[in-house]
Amino acid sequence: MLYVFGFERIGVAVSDIYFRDPNPSKGQEGAERGVRLEVRELAQGELKGTVYSARPIHVDRPIWRVDLLESVDGRPGSFDRTHHHPVFTGWDPGPRVFARELSSDPLKWLEGRLSDLDGVLEQAGAGHDAAEDADALRASAPEIIDCVERLLAKVRAGELGRAPDDGTALAVRASWL
Repeated sequence: MLYVFGFERIGVAVSDIYFRDPNPSKGQEGAERGVRLEVRELAQGELKGTVYSARPIHVDRPIWRVDLLESVDGRPGSFDRTHHHPVFTGWDPGPRVFARELSSDPLKWLEGRLSDLDGVLEQAGAGHDAAEDADALRASAPEIIDCVERLLAKVRAGELGRAPDDGTALAVRASWL
């Protein structure tokens, strides 16, 4: 499932995810599932027809990512694999960054980061003037957190964030993001 919250030049995309790394780091063995949120560049495309035509929407390059993940074999609610990627190089995220505050109260931490878009963009090294987006995102942060909570509940209920049916792939990522 994919949700996208769009502002002027910044968007927030939220999706469930199931992930298994074929070469995991120590302590990160086994499948993970949860919710991924990305702050991304967003752009309106030109109309392709009349004034009544649908407008193309470009959900583009990622700027920042948070993964509210848990090991599939672990205790639900543990957030034992929860981390963020404060920097991207092109489309590839930098290394996982684990933060005690993120794992202990992930939704509060996430709401705080979403309310500080300028700080997120500065840490990411993104040269955006996002004053309008920052105010709109701050006002929408509670709605985005509500969306994340609903997705987490569906992942824990086994409705989302599931392994693909074939079960054959060594490395797997089942998600929009």
